[in-house]
Amino acid sequence: MVTFPEKPVYDMDDLVRLLRILRSEDGCPWDRVQTHASNRRNFLEEAYEAAEAFDRDDPAAMCEELGDMLMQVLFNIHMEEDADRFTTDDVTDRVVRKLLYRHPHVFANARADTADEVLASWEQLKRAEKGQRTTGDALDAVARSLPALWRADKLQSKAEKAGLRFRDAAALKKLDEAARALRDAVTCGGDAEEALGDVLFAAVNAGRQCGVDPEAALHRACEKFIRRFRAVEARDAAAPDELSDRALAALWDAAKEEEKAHEA
Repeated sequence: MVTFPEKPVYDMDDLVRLLRILRSEDGCPWDRVQTHASNRRNFLEEAYEAAEAFDRDDPAAMCEELGDMLMQVLFNIHMEEDADRFTTDDVTDRVVRKLLYRHPHVFANARADTADEVLASWEQLKRAEKGQRTTGDALDAVARSLPALWRADKLQSKAEKAGLRFRDAAALKKLDEAARALRDAVTCGGDAEEALGDVLFAAVNAGRQCGVDPEAALHRACEKFIRRFRAVEARDAAAPDELSDRALAALWDAAKEEEKAHEA
């Protein structure tokens, strides 16, 4: 048994020490065998749980979930320290130098008086720092592990800044074209996956033109779907899979109309 001191308040040093104990020979067998790959899903889940706390503006949840995120960051750093590839100080040194470099309007003589000017400067400095000579290089550097809708949004934003624009009517025209191509693929046996991807990509761009976050929009649609499904279940004693297509469609339409009337 490992004895860990009791304290009124634990600080960062205590967390670092605790994690080192968990990954030691006297620690936890599960923690000891984890790798970045095996822990990847846990890392992402903690990040999304923290994001949900932000969305709810819940300080108690934020405190807990940010603690879990901090633990995950340190946990993965310690894996690298154990492998003698880099240390916690290497990580902090790199991020401090990056922040100093990318804030010349604070730590040097550059000017950036608005948030938009800061973002433009940040992007320019980032490209120079990473050796991205073309917009194609910058597009290729967008993380492929991002949720696909956010990745599409980021790619389109970078391309638009370089001059490739499909705005307003043009964006809607592209969406219509993609929807027709998907319909043809489904009915004629074409590549439905590619066609659906084109629809989603075009929909992201159409949303960008009116300032809509695609992830937020799809989450909202998911919540609406749950509400309407519950309404369908509440309207009929039979399970949805026991209803005819016509009966189910009628119940769904009734749920939609009821929700619209309630919103009005």
